Amino acid sequence: MKEKAGSRPLVLWALILLQFLLGLGALAGGGVLILGPDGHLIQMPVSMLKGTPFRDFLVPGILLFVLVGIYPILAGYSLLARPDWRWPDRINPFHRAHWSWAGSLAAGVVLMVWIAAQVILLRAVAFLHVLYFAWGIAMILLTLSPGVRRHLARRS
Repeated sequence: MKEKAGSRPLVLWALILLQFLLGLGALAGGGVLILGPDGHLIQMPVSMLKGTPFRDFLVPGILLFVLVGIYPILAGYSLLARPDWRWPDRINPFHRAHWSWAGSLAAGVVLMVWIAAQVILLRAVAFLHVLYFAWGIAMILLTLSPGVRRHLARRS
């Protein structure tokens, strides 16, 4: 079935939704950690950070807010709007695709690295770690799907 010019495939909509939901959740979680670095706002004891490089939740909160919050929202927006920004093309290693494709792929990798770092630093695995790691895999697989690749291919 041929795609109408300008129409977005369902897999792209699913990917955009995953990017936005992830980003919004991380903005909330990171914001709470920034506002209450001692963990009191979400009843997480600072003692859980023992053995990590962090004395409180401020730096992890900032990283969560920026890397897993703002970045996926920008990636989702870019997938949706395909803005004609020139600066991202300078770092886009995939010249045959709009730079938002590489940005989306990177957002999935960032999420998986974030979760892997949590598991390693905290020396524990919880259900949410598994869920969000799978979320990162889903983001990568959707980004690599033929419908998304075709939609974000550069038009000659």
